Amino acid sequence: MKRYCLTLDLKDDPKIIAEYERYHRNVWPEIKKSISDSGIRDLEIYRINDRMFMIMETEDNFSFDKKSQMDSNNPKVKEWEELMSNFQKALPFAKPGEKWVLMDRIFKL
Repeated sequence: MKRYCLTLDLKDDPKIIAEYERYHRNVWPEIKKSISDSGIRDLEIYRINDRMFMIMETEDNFSFDKKSQMDSNNPKVKEWEELMSNFQKALPFAKPGEKWVLMDRIFKL
């Protein structure tokens, strides 16, 4: 298993954040399936204020490129991502078009 940690900001508006959380209490089944089908075995998202933190545990052969390719061919994932972009705000140092930014581990006990 591999672990990846990513971060992203939400638009800093309590109503927008509350709506985003409502969607995540009932994630569409097609989205859950696409996550599992890509080799992601566990995924958690945490939030403080408008900052989010995602932890993904994946199969050893998981690939972000493969996941991206799968997503680009899945109309329901594209619909979900378009909807979520109404709530999300890219980090200032994110590359163009990049939402979730992969974090570097700097310590492990």
